[in-house]
Parts: sequence; structure tokens; C-alpha cells
Amino acid sequence: MMMQIIISTPSLLFPAVSLLMLAYTNRYLGIAAVIRQLHKTHSESPKSIYLQEISSLRRRIRLIRDMQSLGVLALILCTTSMLLLFVDKQAAGETVFAVSIVCMLLSLAVSFVEIRMSVMALDLHLKDLERETGPL
Repeated sequence: MMMQIIISTPSLLFPAVSLLMLAYTNRYLGIAAVIRQLHKTHSESPKSIYLQEISSLRRRIRLIRDMQSLGVLALILCTTSMLLLFVDKQAAGETVFAVSIVCMLLSLAVSFVEIRMSVMALDLHLKDLERETGPL
């Protein structure tokens, strides 16, 4: 027994996608600021720890790009699903909506990985501080 969706069902994802895109953009802007500061700091006094951070930041920027791309794709598919349902293409609309949900799930999974990397990067800084000042 299949459940039919109505045209307003895909619209339920719109607020979630909008908030996620805002959060993803804030993460991107935060990392961009860190990269700019790191560039300045590394130019003034290079340290090997900066090279580890550069690698981590590069991976995180790529992950944020993928998070945003999947989120936008989910929104496009969601809107397409609504259009298909509007023109009475029920099966196609339901399939496209299912794919949009999968894209959203993938976006969230990539976000989870990026958050974990962010925490590891902060831990790297804390370890460096402990090496320089000794444990408290």
C-alpha cells in the first residue's frame, strides 16, 4: 500500500532547507575568516602546526561545498516535485520528492562529518597550547 503525497507535502522541506543553508553559509564564512587569519599569521611566523591546519581547512571547505550543493539540489528537486504534482504526474512527483529527501539526508551526513573535523581541529589547537604552556 503506497501513500500518496499532495502538492503541499514537499513544501514542508522548504523551512528546513532554508535554515540549513543559513547554517552552512555561516560555517563557510567562519572558516573563510579562519583561513584569512591563518594566512596572515603563517606569513608572519610560520609553524608546522599551520600546515596541519591548512590540510584540515581545505577538506572542510570541500565538505561545506558538498553540503551546500546537496542542500540546493534537495531544494531544486523538492520544487520540481511540487511542479510534477501540480501537473498531475503523481508517480514522478513522488519519486523526485524521495530523491530530494535522500539529498537532504546526504547533506546532513556530510555536515556531521564536517562538524567532527571542526572539533578535531580545535583539539589540535588545544594540544598545541598545552605543548607551549604546559598542562594546567
